[in-house]
Amino acid sequence: MVKIKRALISVSDKKGLDDFVKGLNELGVEILSTGGTSKRIASLGVPVKDVSSYTGFPEMLDGRVKTLHPKVHGGLLALREKKEHMEQIKKHGIELIDMVVVNLYPFKKTIEKPGVKFEEAIENIDIGGPSMLRSAAKNFRSVIVVCNPDRYKDILAELKSNGGTLSQKTLEQLAIEVFEQTSRYDAMIYDYLANTLKDGTDKKFPDTAALKYKKAQDLRYGENPHQKAAFYKDEEIKEPSASNAKQLQGKELSFNNIIDLNGALEIVKEFDKPAVSVIKHTNPCGAASNDNLGKAYLDALDSDRLSAFGSIVGLNRPVDKKTAETIMREADFVECIIAPSYSKEALAIFQAKKNLRIMEVSNFNEKAKSFDNDMKKVVGGMLIQDRDVAMVKPEMLKVVTKKKPTQEELESLLFGWKICKHVKSNAIVFSKGTKTVGVGAGQMSRVDSVIIASRKAGDRSKGATLASDAFFPKPDGIEMAAKAGITAIIQPGGSIKDEDVIKAADSLGIAMVFTGMRHFKH
Repeated sequence: MVKIKRALISVSDKKGLDDFVKGLNELGVEILSTGGTSKRIASLGVPVKDVSSYTGFPEMLDGRVKTLHPKVHGGLLALREKKEHMEQIKKHGIELIDMVVVNLYPFKKTIEKPGVKFEEAIENIDIGGPSMLRSAAKNFRSVIVVCNPDRYKDILAELKSNGGTLSQKTLEQLAIEVFEQTSRYDAMIYDYLANTLKDGTDKKFPDTAALKYKKAQDLRYGENPHQKAAFYKDEEIKEPSASNAKQLQGKELSFNNIIDLNGALEIVKEFDKPAVSVIKHTNPCGAASNDNLGKAYLDALDSDRLSAFGSIVGLNRPVDKKTAETIMREADFVECIIAPSYSKEALAIFQAKKNLRIMEVSNFNEKAKSFDNDMKKVVGGMLIQDRDVAMVKPEMLKVVTKKKPTQEELESLLFGWKICKHVKSNAIVFSKGTKTVGVGAGQMSRVDSVIIASRKAGDRSKGATLASDAFFPKPDGIEMAAKAGITAIIQPGGSIKDEDVIKAADSLGIAMVFTGMRHFKH
């Protein structure tokens, strides 16, 4: 175990530093420091030696070179149990350093500042800090390395209770934390430079994909109880999302809850008007838009009340008392609700069901889509693509049948197309106005999805419109839609059988428009 005699402290974030330094001083620890940290320690009345005095070499190049010196890294890297190392450091006048306390230049905060200049970002790339951390962490059996101010209190308590030493377990944990932090720091710099400095190829996807996610919480289990799981967040993404939502009430979120919350929120983000989605197993049982939020909820729920048992509800407007009462009265069982905010009266109503998870997305008005990529893991690899944030505009539609859709049908088609994008392929959505009446999801054949949507809709399919996420490979889907009473269809087109499909629609009196855009969701 390490008995600490000398510590080198150089921190950008001085949170908790004062008490920690005073505690080290009480333990008789000699302190080396640099720049602003040295001044801060001296102001506390704690003896401190400047690193330049220790190395015999001044800080230079506007502070770019402070601790990059053999007397620093030799004091950190020397193996205490190796005779040759001890002889070499004695020969060169190097003193052992038993602790390094370093946190890094605030690169993340710097690049997030509006209008930050490239030169300022570069100057906030820490060199000496990561070097010291890595040297100390490599020699963790002999050197205490601290990169997280939140650790100060516990480390000081253990030092005081153990006569100035830390257990091997603590030393190992601290070393692991260093390499986790430095790898994240390097990945952040890599991302910034890769996106800022173009190499002439305009490559969107780099040769190496570095993940930069921080663990938000351990989960009870994954998709199934025998699978362990945790939730990680990308802290750079500010777009309203399930990942930055705040839980106001209810049981701990599950793996499946988080996936479904994401699905519920992404649907309602498509709409400027009040909108509600009711999600089950990543697919919408129903969705609706209406000037009245409570009515939108009822329309979404009525699309498929049977499937909505144990659902996730997403809303794009603050939830008031009346809407909360509607949800609690009409729903047999809701797992989670996610919305921009809730009135006090609404929260009081939801508290009647203590296990109901209530999630608030406070930054909902930040409409701009982020540059976050969509990633899908496969065994031994990962697929990365742009997020599917594109949406067809009315002027992009091409009427391909003799019959043109009415204005009411066009509104219904565009609504269904927005929902269809969020349904697992093969996806079919039946809509009336701005509400779904039947959803067919995830089938291996498109005609089967039409059959399921028709069965879900029942008599409501008469006079409804149909949205299909991809082209119809045969006329059979059109024929089945006609039997259900569908009057207009929106689909991408592009099949070698398009001519046959259009002929079928014409013969059945169905209006059809092509988008030229597909929305597969696997």
